[in-house]
Amino acid sequence: MKTSIKSATMALGLLFALVGPSAAVEANFTCSGGTKVRATFSDPNVSPGSVVLVFSDAGQVTLPQVMSADGGRYAADNMEFWTKGQGATLTMNGKVENCEVD
Repeated sequence: MKTSIKSATMALGLLFALVGPSAAVEANFTCSGGTKVRATFSDPNVSPGSVVLVFSDAGQVTLPQVMSADGGRYAADNMEFWTKGQGATLTMNGKVENCEVD
């Protein structure tokens, strides 16, 4: 697990180096409950940050970045998307799903 997190961190660092510091990052996730979501994270130079989540069956939502002790956390109303390494936790209306990058 530590190796994959380190690899993911290095890969993101390389991606930022190649595309420059002002590029948004996009990733596709599949969640434990079957939810498929594409996440587009705002430019890292934008403060506060945000993520646009596009669901394969339910439209899209933009969540603002909120305080987090670890990982990237985005939340509003009854939804939270919390990323760390290659995974994320998606909470919608109290239902929690664990998600992995495709």
